[in-house]
Amino acid sequence: MDSYTATTRPRTPRPRTAPGGPAGTRPRGGAGTHPRTPVPPRTLPPHTVFAERLLAVLSGERPVHWMLGHTVGEAYEQLVHLAPATPLRSLGPRPVLRRCSVQLDPHRTAMEAFASIATGRRVRAMAFRLELGADQRWRCAAVELDGLGVAARHP
Repeated sequence: MDSYTATTRPRTPRPRTAPGGPAGTRPRGGAGTHPRTPVPPRTLPPHTVFAERLLAVLSGERPVHWMLGHTVGEAYEQLVHLAPATPLRSLGPRPVLRRCSVQLDPHRTAMEAFASIATGRRVRAMAFRLELGADQRWRCAAVELDGLGVAARHP
């Protein structure tokens, strides 16, 4: 007899019924007696959602018109001037949102956001303003990238 077989314990036969009763009587679901309650998906705050959307447009992943219903005022025109140069495009890995901070106005109808974006080894700055519409939807009202928002419009 080899040493492996001699040192193992003999197998104990498994019972044919589940603990607590015969087969088929256990409650369905998780290990507990109650079925699991579904956990709602975590929703991102509006400033993070907009930072990701702006990153997609300014890196060339999405076309500018993807932001049409999500902008007001001059923001769309700012994107039209910034996006063709794809300023956030990276030759390496996809640019990623590193951090996004926000400051709300006292009436909670507007927010100023700042995002830092990693494009390879470089970290870029993006600032944007969101305004709450009458329909209770946030829309982007202004965009600046490393200070290029207004400068790109007025060479």
